[in-house]
Amino acid sequence: MRPLVSDRSTRFTESVIREMTRLCQQHGGVNLAQGFPDFPAPESVKEAAARAVREDVNQYAITWGAKKLRDALAAKTRRFSGLSYDPETEMTVCCGSTECMAATLLALVNPGEEVVVFEPFYENYGPDAILSGAVPRFVRLREPDWSFDPAELDKAFNNRTKAIIINTPNNPTGKVFSRVELEHIAALCQRWDVVAVTDEIYEHIVYDGAEHISMASLEGMREQTVTISGVSKTYSVTGWRIGYCLASPAITGAIRKVHDFLTVGAPAPLQEAAAVALESPDAYYRQLADGYRQRRDFLIPALEQAGFRTFQPRGAYYVMTDISGFAFVDDVAFARYLVADVGVAAVPGSSFYSTPEAGNQRLRFHFARRRETLEAAAARLGKLGAAAR
Repeated sequence: MRPLVSDRSTRFTESVIREMTRLCQQHGGVNLAQGFPDFPAPESVKEAAARAVREDVNQYAITWGAKKLRDALAAKTRRFSGLSYDPETEMTVCCGSTECMAATLLALVNPGEEVVVFEPFYENYGPDAILSGAVPRFVRLREPDWSFDPAELDKAFNNRTKAIIINTPNNPTGKVFSRVELEHIAALCQRWDVVAVTDEIYEHIVYDGAEHISMASLEGMREQTVTISGVSKTYSVTGWRIGYCLASPAITGAIRKVHDFLTVGAPAPLQEAAAVALESPDAYYRQLADGYRQRRDFLIPALEQAGFRTFQPRGAYYVMTDISGFAFVDDVAFARYLVADVGVAAVPGSSFYSTPEAGNQRLRFHFARRRETLEAAAARLGKLGAAAR
C-alpha cells in the first residue's frame, strides 16, 4: 500500500521544545524550556496594537509588509548597522522569523543542493533544509567557547553548496560570532558563490562587551546575505509572529513569491504596532540587554549549585549545561525526570544536534523570566543536589 504521507515529513520529528512546554503544563512546572518571556511587552507597543484594531486596520496588508513597518525597518537598520535597504524592493515581512527562514530556503535552494548548518542548531533549521529539498552539511561548534574549526568549515563548502545558515547571537549556545569568524565565513561565501542566511533575532541581547555584527555589513556581503530578524524577542511579543527578511532585489523577489503563497501576509494590526516598536529609543535596547544579563547572572549560579556544569552565554537568553554529574542515561530521560519530579522544564540537548549522541549529556535552559519565576525554578532545582554524583 502506498504511504499516505510524504517521505520528507517522516525525516524530522515534532518540535521537542514545544513538547517540553506541553509536559510542563501537564505537570505544573516552571517553563525554562520554550524561550518566551513571562513579563509584559512595552505598554506603548501594546497600545499601538490595540489602537490599530480599534481603527479597523484589520484587513490584508500589502503581502510583503505594511509600508509603515517597512519604512520603520529601513530607519532602524540604518541606525544600528549603517546599511540602507529599499523598503520597496529589499524587504519582506513574514509570519515570524520562522517563516522567514523557510521562505528564504525555498526561494534559494534547488533539490540536492547543500546548506551548511552550524551545530548545535536551533531545531527548525534541519526541517527547513529538508522541506526545501536541501542536503544539510553540519559543522560543529565546539565547547567551551563554541568556536568552529576553520579547516572543518572549509571542507564543508563545495560546488553544491548554496547557502550557509548563521545564527548570531546563537540559540542554543549563546555564542556571538566574532568579526574574525564572520570574515572567514564571508570569504568562503565569496569564493564559492554562496548566500549567507543570518538569523539575527537576538541582535540586541548581548553581554560582557560582546558586539553583534551583521554579516551584510562586511565588505562584499550585502548582495550575498539574507538578514532575518523580527520583533518577537526584542519586544517580548513572541505570539505576534512578525518577522522580516532583508536582501537584494533579486533575492527579495523570490522570497516574496514564496511568502505570498505560504501565508499571504503577517497580521495587519500587529504590523502597525511593530513599526512603533522599531522606533524605540536607544535606552530601551540598553535596558533590555542589562535586564537579561541580570537574569543570566542569577540563573547560572543556581544551576551550578544544583550540580550542572554551565557554558556562559554572551548573547541571547539561553544557557547550555552539562548533565554528566547526574546519574541519568541520557538527556531525554533527565529532562522528563526534571519536569515530572522536580517541576522545571528544560530542552534535551540532543534535539540541537544532527546525531543525538552528541548532545545526550546536555540540557538547554532559558532565562526570559521574571525574577520571581527564576527564584521558583532555583528553589525546585535545589532538590537536585542529592542526585548529583
